[in-house]
Amino acid sequence: MTVSAPVAERPVKKPKREQRFDEGTGRLAAILLSPTLIVLALVVLFPIISALRESLFQSGQHLDANGFVVQGSQWVGLKNYADIFRGDTGHRFWNAFYNTTFFTVVCVVLETVLGVAMALIMHKAFKGRGIVRASILVPWAIPTIISALLWKWVFQADGIFNAIIGTQVLWSTDGWQAKLSIVIADTWKTAPFIGLLVLAGLQTIPAEVYEAAKVDGANAWKTFTRITLPLVKPALLVAVLFRILDTLRIFDLPFVLVGAHKDSVETLSMLAYDEAFNVRYGPAAAYATVLFIYVAVVAYMFVKILGADVIGEARAKKPGGGGGGKGWRRKNAVKAAPGTTVGAVTVGGGQ
Repeated sequence: MTVSAPVAERPVKKPKREQRFDEGTGRLAAILLSPTLIVLALVVLFPIISALRESLFQSGQHLDANGFVVQGSQWVGLKNYADIFRGDTGHRFWNAFYNTTFFTVVCVVLETVLGVAMALIMHKAFKGRGIVRASILVPWAIPTIISALLWKWVFQADGIFNAIIGTQVLWSTDGWQAKLSIVIADTWKTAPFIGLLVLAGLQTIPAEVYEAAKVDGANAWKTFTRITLPLVKPALLVAVLFRILDTLRIFDLPFVLVGAHKDSVETLSMLAYDEAFNVRYGPAAAYATVLFIYVAVVAYMFVKILGADVIGEARAKKPGGGGGGKGWRRKNAVKAAPGTTVGAVTVGGGQ
């Protein structure tokens, strides 16, 4: 009888854990972004917190409970905010609020119309297109202060504009003409910005789309409203949002072109500057905080109502854009034909 030697069992190898593609990228991203976040905290978050704190104090000379003059900052709570909306200060605030809103609405509407027209012109292929593009973008390249000085010379009593219209208008005095001069100068300066962003959106539209529309018999207006505008909407909304935020903070153009302490052109930024210039830092910080809240609310409402995809959130939610995940595969698996396999899911009759 032969006895066979026992065969040694081979060690079972554990399956190697599959390494995920995004494993460890979160920590690496945090490390790479930390310098930027620190800089943003120093130049954005810290000034906001400092302004909020300063708005709760009142600096300068004041009387204490015993009637003695005290120099320094005094805690006043929300008094600076309450003083904004009452008395002569309240009238001045609402006037500045109206001017800020007026300039934002009128200038942005005009700039959008002219910017889209400029983009359509720059997008066309014709001889000398490079010169036309350069001449359109020149106003945007000029600094705002220089632009304000140029327009101030144009709008002088003996300036070019009065010579063209053949009448004598004092554009730098308080009144409707001062508002009109700000609207003209701001539209001339920043309409090319919207045109540049819309031009970038136009260049992403395939030419085949326009060829198909032409074959189907679509005229120029239908092509513009049904193809061009919907396809450039993301770029156009972002450009309009940037212009709204910039115009809400308008300061340098009316300050240089017309001047300070003019009721017809005084904005919230000019009001805050005037308070700070007169060493009333508490009320100035309160005005700046109210303006900050106003800008934040307008930006939020614009994004929510019109759907401006500023940070690519809409693209991330689309299938294949990084936001689909298992839910998208499961949803498409239900739509698949029986017996077909989508990912790891077999629908109806498959093994």
